[in-house]
Amino acid sequence: MGAIEVGRVCIKTTGREAGQKAVVVKVVDKNFVLIDGKRVKRRKCNVLHLFPTTEEKLKIKENEPHEEIVKMFK
Repeated sequence: MGAIEVGRVCIKTTGREAGQKAVVVKVVDKNFVLIDGKRVKRRKCNVLHLFPTTEEKLKIKENEPHEEIVKMFK
């Protein structure tokens, strides 16, 4: 299992966006991160509700704009 860090691609495991890919945009604290994605709204998310992928990591800066994140997912 990959570490939760900025740029790490994760899969949401709970909620209405379960099964969708998102990327960690900012680490808030040890329990929460800010995520964003193509079909995922930018929001604070509990790390227990994410499954980090081991091989996928995007090279982004902290708090990268939503438009840039969508471009990188294509």
